[in-house]
Amino acid sequence: MTKLSTPLAVAPLHFVRTQGAGQSPLAARLRRELRGDVMFDRASRGRYATDASIYQIMPMGVVVPRDQQDLLLALDIARDQHAPVLARGAGTSQCGQTVGEALVIDNSKWLNQVVDFDADARTVTVEPGIVLDHLNAWLKPHGLWFPVDVSTGAQCTIGGMTGNNSCGSRSLAYGNMVHNVVAIDAVLADGSQCHFGSLAEPVADPRVRAILEPLRQIAMRERAEIAERMPKVLRRVAGYNIDLFDCQNPRAYTDDGHANLSHLLVGSEGTLAYSRQITLKLSPLPRHKVLGVVNFPTFYQAMDMTRHIVGLGPVAVELVDRTMIDLSMANPAFRPVIETALRGEPQAILLVEFAGDDSAKLHADLAALDELMADLGLPGSVVQMPDARSQKALWDVRKAGLNIMMSMKGDGKPVSFIEDCAVPLEHLAEYTRRLTEVFHRHGTEGTWYAHASVGTLHVRPILDMRRDGAAKMRAIAEEAAALVREYKGAYSGEHGDGLCRGEWVAWQYGPRIHAAFAEIKALFDPDNRFNPDKIIRPPKMDTRELFRFPPGYAPRPLAPVLDWSAWNVMRDPLTGEETAPGTGTDATGGLAAAVEMCNNNGHCRKFDAGTMCPSYRVTRDEQHLTRGRANTLRLAVSGQLDDDGLASADVKAALDLCVSCKGCKRDCPTGIDMARFKIEARHAWTQRHGISLRDRLVAFMPRYAPLASRFGAVLALAERIPGVSAWGKQALGLARQRSLPRWRASFLSTAARSGATPAAASVAGAKEVVLFVDTFNNHMEPDNARDARRVLEAAGYTVHLLMRPGERPLCCGRTFLAAGLVDEARLEARRLLDAVAPYVARGVAVVGLEPSCLLSLRDEFLGYGYGDEARRLSEHAFLFEEFLVRERAAGRLSLDLRPLPQREALVHGHCHQKAFDAFTPVQTVLGWIPQLKVSAVESSCCGMAGSFGYEAEHYETSMAMAELSLLPAVRQRADDTIVVADGTSCRHQIADGASARALHVARVLAAALREP
Repeated sequence: MTKLSTPLAVAPLHFVRTQGAGQSPLAARLRRELRGDVMFDRASRGRYATDASIYQIMPMGVVVPRDQQDLLLALDIARDQHAPVLARGAGTSQCGQTVGEALVIDNSKWLNQVVDFDADARTVTVEPGIVLDHLNAWLKPHGLWFPVDVSTGAQCTIGGMTGNNSCGSRSLAYGNMVHNVVAIDAVLADGSQCHFGSLAEPVADPRVRAILEPLRQIAMRERAEIAERMPKVLRRVAGYNIDLFDCQNPRAYTDDGHANLSHLLVGSEGTLAYSRQITLKLSPLPRHKVLGVVNFPTFYQAMDMTRHIVGLGPVAVELVDRTMIDLSMANPAFRPVIETALRGEPQAILLVEFAGDDSAKLHADLAALDELMADLGLPGSVVQMPDARSQKALWDVRKAGLNIMMSMKGDGKPVSFIEDCAVPLEHLAEYTRRLTEVFHRHGTEGTWYAHASVGTLHVRPILDMRRDGAAKMRAIAEEAAALVREYKGAYSGEHGDGLCRGEWVAWQYGPRIHAAFAEIKALFDPDNRFNPDKIIRPPKMDTRELFRFPPGYAPRPLAPVLDWSAWNVMRDPLTGEETAPGTGTDATGGLAAAVEMCNNNGHCRKFDAGTMCPSYRVTRDEQHLTRGRANTLRLAVSGQLDDDGLASADVKAALDLCVSCKGCKRDCPTGIDMARFKIEARHAWTQRHGISLRDRLVAFMPRYAPLASRFGAVLALAERIPGVSAWGKQALGLARQRSLPRWRASFLSTAARSGATPAAASVAGAKEVVLFVDTFNNHMEPDNARDARRVLEAAGYTVHLLMRPGERPLCCGRTFLAAGLVDEARLEARRLLDAVAPYVARGVAVVGLEPSCLLSLRDEFLGYGYGDEARRLSEHAFLFEEFLVRERAAGRLSLDLRPLPQREALVHGHCHQKAFDAFTPVQTVLGWIPQLKVSAVESSCCGMAGSFGYEAEHYETSMAMAELSLLPAVRQRADDTIVVADGTSCRHQIADGASARALHVARVLAAALREP
């Protein structure tokens, strides 16, 4: 056995936080004695008041313990103060398990380590806050994994999975959480630290013995009732696992054939004890996997044929319905993946996975699946995916199922309350047909996906919880429950009980077993302090005062400066057609509705890939999470924080480390665009509080840039004089460690003096393009613009430069947006629209070099109210490399390129390139250079983000972002490697942080041009 203490990932930045004005004895003691974060202010509590359910309950306070000692101390203090306690991991529970009027203890930031590992015994002991995917990444080199692979594996914690008795896509082969937990070290309500494990050996701990004997008596007394009332399906997780002493029941026992007391804690939702360490049973990683995607012309056929497919012995059979297919097709990240899986226009598809060590057998299994479907009347319906990359891409879409479903715009949303009912496979088709009829009777439709293999489908009726949703929810739940009972299924089949299914525990099991559950709760927690009112004495599921949108909830009247009307809609659940405006009350419409798109499922907590969210990656604070920011905004616009709305200090603090990377715009399946929200919030703040000198200097840079470039040499000299430089930076609030950008002679001015500026008139038959030269590439790095023009002309294009004699250069207005000066940005957009109008009218592309500037033409310009003018420009606006790829694909471009002295190119993608799916073209055009090996850095934001990295208070965070992956990759490159980065800020960060020179792709292509 190996003792471990090495963190699984880079440790987060640690700022001791003691927010809030609460002066209760509980708050005072926690602040005085703990080393971790202690938060009692309303905004922090509001961020922990919700999970992925429909409920919201304001907690007493929040503690983020620094280590196990901190945790035990927090529990002691809470006990002394008679405060209830609620354990929380990722906060992704679907049923409201992790919300309550208690002291919330967040395990996810620090209590996330591997403690013990025994490869021979295939066990690992972990702290409760460890994320499933992080654990499996740690185990992979040992050829092992923890196979309870829930779809939220990138964010959910082992503690939360244990509390919920999670199941996952492959439970058909590996079972539920209860089948894979070996032992739990927990703290009881009286402070006792106890070990709960196998009963193969006599229990030595007197405190555990005091629980064990009464517990055994309860189980034996109710043996007949348990046999009669507890469903026999694999997927049933309601209440407590009171049947653990039934050694004929394989669902709750270890391989040694003895009862395991830890299995009573599994699925108890933190109501019995506080789990501080969990020992897990591991499985060997299968060497090979293959995937068959079966396309069905009707949903009923998919459900009816599942039982036949299961007979082939797959490890997973997962459903994706037509609604999820359509929503995936509308997402640019998911569309190319889902398209590869489709044959025609299926109403549902099943993902059928086979896994094992014999590759030949797995391919034979795929062939058998194909043959089976032909025998069932669906020949040619199977898309075979034997390669790992395609499989992973499609599984990622399936795992995003919940968030994809929740991306529906409008007041009606798929609501979680019956989504985990489990029925035997032979009844699955009829159950889904009859439940669909229930939905239609109540004027709605349902969405379906997930675990067809075990009869557990995540079905969510589309309800408007602001209007008549609560009444419909109650009626649908009652009819669904009757169907589940008729088919001898389980009402709670995966996501637990919480607030939305707690009241159904007694209905499912009857009064005797429910009374036994209350006895068990009293044995462990007589004062009802651990996650009170869950499982035992829960409130009614439709208690509207507990909803996130309770009676009387309404966003305050807002006057946003951007257009949010696309979010302010109501749709018919049956047809999907827009029927009326939604509840957005702001003048432009929809800002509040856009904020409320966040469903709290925590997809933004992932660390493994993508761009979201760089500030959370370095702080791991809920405040700096996309979800945390969205909750803060929702509380602000609905008046639940103070009277200042978007101009409140809480909103400013929550958005302080947002670098407007737009990672959430791409990676968040529900489409949360925090960069756009930040524009609105900065505008509101600026309108009320004004703007600092530092922000004004950054915002108005495009206006004074022509003058600054004329005095570039003088300004560079001042930068080199230590005293002058340090004083100036300190006076402006800039980081002294930062070098400042160099002002150089304007590219556009130089081009004008040379007379090499083509007229706007088109030459018949000529290839032409507009080169939009932004402020940074015009005045700071003119070589980029010069080389871009050179490449375009070498390819035979007439290059038009946007210049007007006697006028200052054109600008996208982004620096004004960053300061909240939206009106100034709108004026710049107007100037640019007027300048490009003649070119756009005849279909000429507008090409830019700086991603954040050019992509503003495809994003922010559409929110200014300029209608078709902005839309047409957005359709003709391309990054330099995007344009080259498009033209080459159309057969209009040819470049004669030669090999470079360097043989490798290491490419860092700008955040906005990734957000708009515009990063691949950079790698493509570099690949045109003979003998050049191109690789990309798996990085998030570089950390500079315009002026963010220059600001003294943000310097540490900026560098921490860069050190996550970008700077280490640059430092480790080979000597003959070119570093490529299209973003001005990215190149500056690489220069400051790694003492390396990064080049714009235009410069690399220009260097490779073969001279005539």
